[in-house]
Amino acid sequence: MEIILNILYFYAAVYSVYFLALAARNLSDKKFAIEKRYSQYEDKDNLAIVIYAHNSRNSLENLIKEIKSQDYPINHVKIFVILDNCIDNSEEIFAGEKFIHVINIKDVGTIGKDKAISVLLERLSRDQSIDSYVFVDGDRNIPVNFLSTVNAALINHSVVSGETLIVTDTLGPVDKIKAAYQKYHMNFIRKARSLFGLASQADSGVFIIKKDIVDKITSVDFKDIDSELKYSLLLSKIGYPCYYNPNIQTFVDTTNYEFKKVKLSTRLALFRSCFTQIIRPRNFVFAEHTVSLLYPNIWLLVFIYAALLKHSYKYYFIVDFKIVLFTFLLLALGFGMSLIKSRLKPLEICLLFLYPVYSLCHIVKNLPPVRAIKNKVKNKEDSGTEKLVVEAIVTSDGRELPCKLEFISENGLAKVQFIFKKKRFITSSHIRMVDALQELKSKLYEYNFILKICSCCCSFEPSIDGSTNMLKGTCNCGYPSPLINEAKQTLVWNSCMQFTPGVINSLMHEISEEAAIR
Repeated sequence: MEIILNILYFYAAVYSVYFLALAARNLSDKKFAIEKRYSQYEDKDNLAIVIYAHNSRNSLENLIKEIKSQDYPINHVKIFVILDNCIDNSEEIFAGEKFIHVINIKDVGTIGKDKAISVLLERLSRDQSIDSYVFVDGDRNIPVNFLSTVNAALINHSVVSGETLIVTDTLGPVDKIKAAYQKYHMNFIRKARSLFGLASQADSGVFIIKKDIVDKITSVDFKDIDSELKYSLLLSKIGYPCYYNPNIQTFVDTTNYEFKKVKLSTRLALFRSCFTQIIRPRNFVFAEHTVSLLYPNIWLLVFIYAALLKHSYKYYFIVDFKIVLFTFLLLALGFGMSLIKSRLKPLEICLLFLYPVYSLCHIVKNLPPVRAIKNKVKNKEDSGTEKLVVEAIVTSDGRELPCKLEFISENGLAKVQFIFKKKRFITSSHIRMVDALQELKSKLYEYNFILKICSCCCSFEPSIDGSTNMLKGTCNCGYPSPLINEAKQTLVWNSCMQFTPGVINSLMHEISEEAAIR
């Protein structure tokens, strides 16, 4: 028992000193201010901007305008846009556009960011005119000096990630707490580590890397946040660590943004696999990056110090009680200093203090016994329940907004859930799915919203096929070719570029008309 307490004290004390050192180093960040001030005067790299988009037409259109308005020489920029199975007609933005190279992925499903970008990079590997890649998600916005700050950051580092600023106006209470913590983490932990010359985790949402490094590794790894961490460790191992730069900023709306955090089990697995490699190559950055995977949760620190203070106060310990208390006060001092340069507003600081509560609830929620009970209850509730989620577009006053439709079959009854941003509307239960869809269509129509799906198109005719849900129909729009005379089979939630809103009639009226024609 005494040995375990000694190890725990060593762990907590080292982390407390490390945390205080980060807080002290973060107070002096003139390096980034000077770099930003003189970013216009640096030699210009030839940048290839790679934009990945999936049903984010409005934000993508704004992003393209912002790129064209950059204070960076246009002859040093190439733009590549990947449209991954977009159903919002994003390709229309680039009609007649010769400056932008568009890769439109269709008819093969959504292949994902990682695979889509890898295909493009393989094609660009032979282009010797590119110096660096700039990866940006299509749902981001950027300031006018974005490329200038990127270029300035590449003078000192070959791999750089930037800051993601979240628009919190439409966030719920829990997400606002997570947003406050993320802002604190970026403006303190990541920035301080960068000032110390330590590596940070790559963020595929805004990521910059020299082309020769990509050619050496032959790929990027943007599959998920766990893959991004693994990729960051690989970069540190080969001598090209990723550094965080707060001057490189992107803004993101919360419509498609997800708060993600690497699981403890993933960090421990990576630590085990990398630990045996940190001694052989004399690479301090990689070694520190590996050890940093063991950073503690706030509640773990509280538990360790509570146990140590109680034990050292009553019993003999390797160090005196006052020393244990002193290291705990160092940690508290470091936290207070870390808030000075975190750029958190008073409300965000209050939300940050609520983060431990959220963290505790998250821990309890994911405890194996709780998870087992939850899964058991969920399976009991879901018995006889089937769900299908499809992506769709809803139009209003000429605007096209991405949304989702969830078709739910539950205990023999059907209903449809409409999902837009953080808002949801679910229909009442119906005998047939098409009846539930009709209710949703009528409800949206009352608020001047029209679903851009076959069921709402004037070229769609429902098929009376004897099935319960009646989800099939035929399309008579003459697309893709007017030479095809026979009616084309389709489903009620499909859509195409020739969508033309039809009159919202009752289902029985549509069926009666169809029966009369036949």
